[in-house]
Amino acid sequence: MRARRVIAALAVALFAASAGMGLEAAGAADECKGLRVCLPVAGPWVVVPAGGVEYELACPLPGYVVAGTDARVATRDVDVIFRAETGSPVGPGVSTRRSVVFQAARTVPAAGPSSFRPFIGCIPTRGGGGRALTSMAARPSGLKPGQPVRSIVVQRRVRSRAFAVRAACPSGSRLIGSTHAVAFTQKLAPSEAMLGAVAVRRVVSDRAVVARVTATAAAGSRAEVQVRALCVRAP
Repeated sequence: MRARRVIAALAVALFAASAGMGLEAAGAADECKGLRVCLPVAGPWVVVPAGGVEYELACPLPGYVVAGTDARVATRDVDVIFRAETGSPVGPGVSTRRSVVFQAARTVPAAGPSSFRPFIGCIPTRGGGGRALTSMAARPSGLKPGQPVRSIVVQRRVRSRAFAVRAACPSGSRLIGSTHAVAFTQKLAPSEAMLGAVAVRRVVSDRAVVARVTATAAAGSRAEVQVRALCVRAP
């Protein structure tokens, strides 16, 4: 019990100290609904271009996994889902890890960019039990999927009109893909001018992806860029 109180106190202190990073002291949406112990994390407003976007949001403390998700959208035509891992039973620590990747797309591509805000509820990890065997079945052919793809995430605040962000795969691995996202760490959805204020062009070089960022004054002081390198172990 004492250990739990210490963890809770540390969590409260972390959220209080990190208010400017998008973390909030109370669940801003329904990411903690139905969870008795939950650490709410509010992400920034992420720009959703016509082609869609991916954004990774992680629990701020080690030893926590995502147990709840939610989102808010600036326009009704924004569709938001998140990637879950395979496994049984479906639940925290099986379907989710310390971070989740949200995927957002516009159902009306010609309408121009919009935005969404992701939320996650994090819980401390505990030892899990098994499940009862309810029936006998032949083992299926094929291999059980693992997690061959590793995500390397780099985030940078937009502090100048032009700069570069580099995300690199570790030694012994190779780059198989990359994503980027523009976001705004504020409570209100970004304005139309802000949505088009930051442009990103990705260039692949060996094991790294370099995002060249250009911004206008309309980006303000709360814009940031997330770059993800998708890596696999080299054969």
